[in-house]
Amino acid sequence: MEHRKPPDRTSGICSDACAPQHQPGDEELQRAAFLAKSLSDRNRLKILMTISGGRKSVSAIVEEVDLSQPLVSHHLKELKRSLLVRVEREGPFVYYDLADKRIMNVLKMLSDMALGLSAEGQGFRG
Repeated sequence: MEHRKPPDRTSGICSDACAPQHQPGDEELQRAAFLAKSLSDRNRLKILMTISGGRKSVSAIVEEVDLSQPLVSHHLKELKRSLLVRVEREGPFVYYDLADKRIMNVLKMLSDMALGLSAEGQGFRG
């Protein structure tokens, strides 16, 4: 009988150097869950991708993501609440930018992991 090693799902994503150094407490887990919930909407991810290259006005975001202005404003409010976007006002204009560019690395890792899992035939159930 041949024994096969299970697939390495972390290849290219993380090494032992980024393994957790401690067990997160309840407060840390609550903050992580709140952030993950903010990232659980495809429209919010599209907005984050749109502003990843630099700050944009609401109208520019609306045009790029092809969503209604009220819906974009709602998602921007949620992203602001989760501290993922920064807001700058200049006269009558409001601009949005990423508060922390590291979020793009997180999105890349999630995308890579999703691709790897679906390639293994596990698929996603909604």
